[in-house]
Amino acid sequence: MAVRPIYQSQTDAPFFRVIDVSFQYFSGFSTSQKQKSIESLHKQYNKSDPDHAVLEISSKSKSELGVALSAFNLNFKTPQQNCSVECAFQSSKVFEGGGPYVDLLDKTSREAKKDTRLHESGKLIAFQYFELKFPLEPKDYFYNWLYSSALMQNQELASEIIKYDSFSDIEFNPQKSINCQARAAAVFVGLSRRHLLEEAIRSPELFLNIVYGG
Repeated sequence: MAVRPIYQSQTDAPFFRVIDVSFQYFSGFSTSQKQKSIESLHKQYNKSDPDHAVLEISSKSKSELGVALSAFNLNFKTPQQNCSVECAFQSSKVFEGGGPYVDLLDKTSREAKKDTRLHESGKLIAFQYFELKFPLEPKDYFYNWLYSSALMQNQELASEIIKYDSFSDIEFNPQKSINCQARAAAVFVGLSRRHLLEEAIRSPELFLNIVYGG
């Protein structure tokens, strides 16, 4: 058995709540094993929350929408070029010994995430996306802003994601990682349903105030 979070959209800040679900985990790195685990996770979740539509957001999702919404695949238009959310996120990291490494915008998502400089430049101290600077606190502030901003640029995906109210990411383990695309998706849907999305995306400061209360 394993425990993974399901992120359920809410219409009040922080616009999500976490449901920890115990389920049968199928070990192995193959897509088929991951999808068995996803099916088990969703089945257990729906036993207690049968009225909530849940979507797996990852490259292992059985849903084309879930795959498209993965940070590895979700397109983001920067002031200079198009890239994935993953590349935009990794390229914005500022460390004690270097960064931001803006050349990662030209890499694939996998290349950007595995770039050795991200592990050899010392302590992470901030994020800098072009001229915009983001602190490390709240911990998922920059990632959630980036993900919501990307979805606002992809209206076809945005119109589909709001049909769901609960999200999972089988690859995310809260014991090992901070940022989660499933949580970011829940925040986006919550803001949309509260009719605060356009205002929140207008600036990072407004996003911080609305989602995190300043």
